[in-house]
Amino acid sequence: MPDRAPQPVDRQLPTDEARDLFSLVRELVQREIAPSAAEEEDAGRFPRETFSLLSDSGLLGLPYDSDFGGGDQSYEVYLQVLEELAAARLTVGLGVSVHTLACHALANFGNKEQRAEHLPAMLGGGLLGAYCLSEPSSGSDAASLRTKAVREGDDWVITGTKAWITHGGIADFYTVLARSGGEGARGITAFLVPGDAEGLSAAAPEKKMGMKGSPTAQVHFDGVRVSDARRIGDEGQGFAIALSALDSGRLGIAACAIGVAQAALDEALAYATGREQFGRPIADFQGLRFMLADMATQIEAGRALYLTAARLRDAGRPFSKQAAMAKLMCTDTAMKVTTDAVQVLGGYGYTADFPAERYMREAKVLQIVEGTNQIQRMVIARHLAGPETR
Repeated sequence: MPDRAPQPVDRQLPTDEARDLFSLVRELVQREIAPSAAEEEDAGRFPRETFSLLSDSGLLGLPYDSDFGGGDQSYEVYLQVLEELAAARLTVGLGVSVHTLACHALANFGNKEQRAEHLPAMLGGGLLGAYCLSEPSSGSDAASLRTKAVREGDDWVITGTKAWITHGGIADFYTVLARSGGEGARGITAFLVPGDAEGLSAAAPEKKMGMKGSPTAQVHFDGVRVSDARRIGDEGQGFAIALSALDSGRLGIAACAIGVAQAALDEALAYATGREQFGRPIADFQGLRFMLADMATQIEAGRALYLTAARLRDAGRPFSKQAAMAKLMCTDTAMKVTTDAVQVLGGYGYTADFPAERYMREAKVLQIVEGTNQIQRMVIARHLAGPETR
């Protein structure tokens, strides 16, 4: 029924190289991702071949150093690429964000030898990563994690279970946070664990309301042995590494959320201009026009906020507060906009014949991952008013 093609987002990109990059991204989206997105999500198929193509095209390591196979792109550019990918299929956009998160520890805290040995394959060699912080009993309270890492000579033996792991069971490598010392944040260390390590296994993927093509599973470590050469950073530095990664990861989720919201707005606008009632398009009615105007305004505001945070990061300035704000606002916006898109389509919006209902189901998880939006409010408030008194 929609007869109006969505217009590409008018992006203010900093360089000619970035503009060329977006031409490539949009071509890949239109040719390889968007046409099969609905069918593959409905069937719960993970598009590993798409990630291989993204790797071959240099799109899995965009914000990292080209000396190690990265793309040397700013976060301002990288996040807008994520938005484009997520608008076509959230499984792909969020998957790239998680892979980037999984590479963060080694790229930013690994030593020169570690980066030279592992990063080229991680960033451009077709590998796919996962990030293991959450556990069945420690989600928001990540510092209470229980997975153990015990030193045995030149090795570490890791035992425990991680939960809610995107790419769990299919990843080629896992960035794992485990307790190597006492209780609390200072007893945690980061490790790079190969996906085929002996003793590593994954449970059956969770049955989710959305993002059915993206496997989310518990990952079990049953005496997994890794050498000390795979320890990232100093012993006890793992929680600080994790928090650093999460600040950047929250921006990835914010960008993905705006991508989903933009896709929902495009669908709603196309439907509203093509659907006629009472002899004219329903987009002529003020009630719907105002809904569309609000949806567009919220999306533009969210995009501006995540780009502001990205530019702070690119300039080497503190951005933790703005990252939390962006994650909070952009994901709440995605939930509101996708719900309104279903309303614009009416009964059709509630059917799987149109993608609006999929966008609404997918938007919900974005308010939860990388720290719930309640946690984001706590982070923002601490920046404003200082730590809570006890």
